[in-house]
Amino acid sequence: EQGIRLIHIFEDEWLFKKEIVKSRLLNLIGKTSNKIYARKCEIREISPKESYEFLKQNHIQGGLMNSYNIALIYNNQVVSLMTFSSLRRSLGSRKEDNIFELTRFCNKLNTTVIGGASKLLNYFVKQTRPKSIISYADRRWSVGELYINLGFNFVHNSIPNYFYTKGLIRENRFKYRKSELIKQGFDKNKTEKEIMQERGFNRIYDCGTLKFMKTYE
Repeated sequence: EQGIRLIHIFEDEWLFKKEIVKSRLLNLIGKTSNKIYARKCEIREISPKESYEFLKQNHIQGGLMNSYNIALIYNNQVVSLMTFSSLRRSLGSRKEDNIFELTRFCNKLNTTVIGGASKLLNYFVKQTRPKSIISYADRRWSVGELYINLGFNFVHNSIPNYFYTKGLIRENRFKYRKSELIKQGFDKNKTEKEIMQERGFNRIYDCGTLKFMKTYE
């Protein structure tokens, strides 16, 4: 209400991904040092392994194996990457034909590729002819400007999600679902939270996400 943009940074991100955090903060205040025009870049599909490594080095959420990995190349280096996959069960979705999720987008550290996101998205659309594409903006960092600029429509806000943390380690909750814990021999009469607390894990919450969708039919 006061026009103040609030950014939330987890402790482990600052400790272990400090350069990515700094790069994102500089980008948010318009102080990125290296600017490249997308029209000067070659567009190319890269291997899942190469994509994973680029994301690990340049994306705050780290690497992710994807079905489609589309990159912009400048001076023989990847400078921008957009990845897509089928809808993910871990996010409560089920796979549907020709409906995709834009799972990751990032530029090389301390680099802005002007027009890069649009060029990458347009390439994917020409290759796959999707019915629709969904994506999620992390409310800790984003208010969704990228998706609005790409012609996506806002769908809804999600409630905050949680991770499990023990010391400096923060882990996705998906592998600690109660059904999985029971398979490992833990007491089925206890809740997921009770089992995890007994193991020394506590919950830490994010800020939820903004869901966006772009339809092509």
